[in-house]
Amino acid sequence: MSNPCDGNHKVVIQPYDEDGDPGTMSQTISQVNALEVLLRQSDCPSIAVSFSDVVSDADLVDAKDDGLDVAELRIDRFGSHGVDHVVGHVRRFAAFPTIATIRTEAEGGEWTGLDADRLELFRAVMAEVDGIDIELSSSSILPEVVDAAKALDKVVIISNHNFDHTPSELELLAMATEAKALGADLVKLSAMAKSFADLTTLAEFTIHHAHLGLIVIAMGAHGSLSRVQFPAFGSRLTYAWSSGKPVSGQLKFDETFDALRRFYPAFNEKKIVELQIIEP
Repeated sequence: MSNPCDGNHKVVIQPYDEDGDPGTMSQTISQVNALEVLLRQSDCPSIAVSFSDVVSDADLVDAKDDGLDVAELRIDRFGSHGVDHVVGHVRRFAAFPTIATIRTEAEGGEWTGLDADRLELFRAVMAEVDGIDIELSSSSILPEVVDAAKALDKVVIISNHNFDHTPSELELLAMATEAKALGADLVKLSAMAKSFADLTTLAEFTIHHAHLGLIVIAMGAHGSLSRVQFPAFGSRLTYAWSSGKPVSGQLKFDETFDALRRFYPAFNEKKIVELQIIEP
């Protein structure tokens, strides 16, 4: 049986044009990695879970068996930032499409070191991962990280995290436009939603500008709905948690997985094939 959104092989695809249609832009992306394939599947959501270096090998096997799509490697949360330690643990995730993230404390992460050291770590793991996530605010190293990623055909995610409020749609668009100009393949915008009006702002922004290549997330008590709903509007990736402390608004992996199976037929079909699920 064929897999309707298989991300385990290389394919030739083209980016979306301004109308959201593939195949009409002049530049062709060829021989892309599994993460690139997953994030281009507009009708088939993908789930990412964040990991530090304390996860066991058994937990990684379980995550694969449970149908996890993407492993976000939160290097800022690693117990050591020595290059050998970091690269060694990153290699443990070879079974998954991976995103390397070294999140700054200012945007909700645990990195408090020098930007020069963070740049060194990005360069050290670049060949081992499928994509990187770097903050729009990391202006001192962002161009070098993007160049290093592009040189190895990695997916570049440029992100912004607002833990205070939801920006206006114009402000969101300005950030997305700036990130794209700086080389983002995908723009990740995460904002605190304090009302359903905030959730609507983020939803409308996603619908209107999905052609840019977006990952949009609402945090807070009102934000949980976005984890399941926003992929329908064009957000390319949703995040869940499986252990440790969840980000505000995140759902557990199994809750997210079950909801996506229920509401996204292509995701359900993919997982039935991938995990050999026998329906009652």
